[in-house]
Amino acid sequence: MKYEAVIGLEIHSELKTATKIFCGCATTFGAEQNTHTCPVCLGLPGVLPTINRRVVEFAIKAGLATNCKINKYSKFDRKNYYYPDLPKNWQTSQYDLPIAYEGQVEIEVDGERKIVRLTRIHMEEDAGKLVHSGTTIKDSATSNVDYNRTGVPLIEIVSEPDMHSAAEARAYMEKIKAILEYIDVSNCRMEEGNLRADINVSLRPVGSDKLGTRTEMKNINSFKALEDAINYEIERQAEVLDDGGKIIQETRTWNPEKGITQSMRNKENAHDYRYMPEPDLPPIITTDEEIENFRKSLPELPDARRARLINDLGLSEYDAGIITSSRAMAEYFDTVVQNGADAKLAANWIMSDLSKNLNAENLTIENSPVDAKRLAEMILLIQKGTISGKIAKTVFVEMWKSKDSPEKIVKDKGLVQITDTSAIEGIVDEVISKNQKAVEEYRAGKKKAIGALVGQIMKATKGKANPQMVNELLAKKLESNF
Repeated sequence: MKYEAVIGLEIHSELKTATKIFCGCATTFGAEQNTHTCPVCLGLPGVLPTINRRVVEFAIKAGLATNCKINKYSKFDRKNYYYPDLPKNWQTSQYDLPIAYEGQVEIEVDGERKIVRLTRIHMEEDAGKLVHSGTTIKDSATSNVDYNRTGVPLIEIVSEPDMHSAAEARAYMEKIKAILEYIDVSNCRMEEGNLRADINVSLRPVGSDKLGTRTEMKNINSFKALEDAINYEIERQAEVLDDGGKIIQETRTWNPEKGITQSMRNKENAHDYRYMPEPDLPPIITTDEEIENFRKSLPELPDARRARLINDLGLSEYDAGIITSSRAMAEYFDTVVQNGADAKLAANWIMSDLSKNLNAENLTIENSPVDAKRLAEMILLIQKGTISGKIAKTVFVEMWKSKDSPEKIVKDKGLVQITDTSAIEGIVDEVISKNQKAVEEYRAGKKKAIGALVGQIMKATKGKANPQMVNELLAKKLESNF
């Protein structure tokens, strides 16, 4: 039987506040265990939490950036369950009155665009972290708890089950990540757990509108893991159904080493958590004026920026999509163009040589040895005809290694492009006379033969000859009776 996958994501994003959601403890990542704690985040008797207003601001901005409605009356709830990393035995979260609801974002996969609906965005506190003596809880003799992360502010972004493939789920999560980076509410460092997803997957026969029994995979913190886990789970569920079995509603974990999902526990339902209103926190009242002020404070978002690069700067949809996929890259690109560089050339250099070097050295674009201003200066040398695109690659390598300006590098290395026709003409004549076979092939209609001649000329000039001039001069002479 053929099946259709039905996928929904619950994305948890840590907010980039200096302090926790209900107390003044620091949120710094990587601190010594249990040093960022206090009676409030440890849930000791006799303490009262207070809401960090910056958390509310960030959550509202996230809602507006994803086209959500904002609840003017929102409240916190207690989500009751027992686990060692939860010192209060409940998590302060939101249930029936979240801060934002009914949003949507647009994704694109294989050239096709679709809308993914958002059910809600709610605020909550993070739990602590279990520190095992072994590699997992199953092979550990002891497990301790680090409560530094307890109370770190999160937003949970819950989608509708609108996705039907791992590629769509990845595109959706990439879009959410980009939006959160653009509005500057989260660092989105997936390797630090800043952004992670719970994945819900079910199958149904193709053509059916009835949802199947779903499984949930917890705490996926990379795009590769997200795709791999979904693809495996689709295959696993299909095999179970084809063998006449039934899918159990359960929580599973992704084992990247084995490339499989493994059962953890039965999937809890909302009633299992015994939600109740949080009595120690007042409701959150947000006015229309506040919402509008937050809306006005939003920066240019990915979709709007992408449209601008296409419509105003003439980039292709593909190039604009790559450039706007991260705020840092988009801002780098804008700076290059603002400094006079051609938009297409800027995009090409950013997506090719710059990205290649950054990836090779595991650097972010914010830490690039070649800043946007210097890259623009190099591109301007190409536009002026001072250097060719080929010479520019040599210049870029030198720029990566030193802080010298591209102009100084060109001067010191003697890389100025030869644009004097008379200087090139003699070399062209010499190459033609020494490569009569290629000349004859060209005149016989094999126009590609000119490539070998151009190569010889560029070699003779050490790549300094203006390629356009070489091609024009060479073609003119070959068409004549030289």
